Amino acid sequence: MLKSGISRRRMLHYAALLPAMIAAKAFAEDPAAIGSVTSIAPRIAMQGKLATKTEIVAGQGQAPMLTLGSVQALQTAIAKYEEIVAGGGWPALPQGRYDKSSSPRAVLLLRQRLVREGYLDFESLATGHADKWDASLSASLRGFQYNHGALPNGKIDERTRQELNISAEARLFSLNENLPRMVEHTRDLGPRYIAVNIPGAQLETVELGELYSRHNVVVGKLDRPTPSLKSRVSDVLFNPTWNAPASIVAKDIIPKMLKEPGYLETMGIHVYDGVGGAEIDASQVDWQQTPPDRFVFKQETGEHNALGNVKINFPNKFMVYMHDTPHRELFATNDRWESSGCVRVDRVKQLITWIMQGQDGYDESNFDPIIANRETQQVKIQNPPDVRFMYLTAWATEDGRVNFRPDIYKLDGTEFVLGQPLPQLAG
Repeated sequence: MLKSGISRRRMLHYAALLPAMIAAKAFAEDPAAIGSVTSIAPRIAMQGKLATKTEIVAGQGQAPMLTLGSVQALQTAIAKYEEIVAGGGWPALPQGRYDKSSSPRAVLLLRQRLVREGYLDFESLATGHADKWDASLSASLRGFQYNHGALPNGKIDERTRQELNISAEARLFSLNENLPRMVEHTRDLGPRYIAVNIPGAQLETVELGELYSRHNVVVGKLDRPTPSLKSRVSDVLFNPTWNAPASIVAKDIIPKMLKEPGYLETMGIHVYDGVGGAEIDASQVDWQQTPPDRFVFKQETGEHNALGNVKINFPNKFMVYMHDTPHRELFATNDRWESSGCVRVDRVKQLITWIMQGQDGYDESNFDPIIANRETQQVKIQNPPDVRFMYLTAWATEDGRVNFRPDIYKLDGTEFVLGQPLPQLAG
């Protein structure tokens, strides 16, 4: 057990030996397995208090996750982590308590871990209180948690411990994997854009390099992944109807209506004999023998509509879009990989206001009256922002923060940049 009065000389000696002590573990990592290592976090302690916020942050000087300087920032981060790996990485934290009641040895180990990645200055190891919990340790933990999408409470829960224990080599691998993605997404990037990070389940609106708002989003399930793409908003559709894709008809709607005879009526879904065809009586169809694309399933506007109150369209070959949802409770969870591929947006009213930018005299006060009349209204956007659906498991911002998110679709190591990921089995 380390004594609380540990000397500065002894502390510096211990810190100097640390890289050699852990080097074998850091360099023994198999790069081919690193993607699976960094995908472990979503399955750990995702319940509980919400880790990320939907909020307007205009004027606060916060750095967006995507800017024209993102490639350079990421290259700088790669150089930093190359040095960390060359120095032997960082120590792993065993299970146990890490708080004010922790042993001096545990506190010192945690402090060394945070120093190695730059969350604390090296000088914090040279004080006479390096093995004691203090405000600086809590603050550095909050910074670490924020950069990893974990609840920034300054405490070591299991999610945070697992993130701390992903090796420096694995982190460097993730940074390198994301460099081609960042290069592609910054190419031809306009002055206004919407950036969605799929692994982070968050959306940002940016204009002239300034972050305006950040939104929690719901993205594709592991077996129905959201594609990575580049596009530009074309129009906003208020009070949309919804034509259910054949895949959703097969996987969701038909099983539910067979189990619940009144399901279609409750959900406002009508079945038609093809596009523009006559409405049919769904109860007279043998759905066990009928292909899911034989009929058109159309949901009327209303409180149960799968798209909620508004849909944001942009041209893409994957037929995905952004939209509202009647299931807003999903935004209050940390495990937000629950859609069929499209992106559901929290507080979509604020996003629409930013997209419209005062077009035709529109402001946020217009939203509720438009929705209340239940008439479908399409508005072509005159100054359309770019759209980026990004698969970023690691990125750096221009303020020097280095961020990591779980490899939810297990794409790191596959040279994935743009396109439709293959479905993954949960678990």
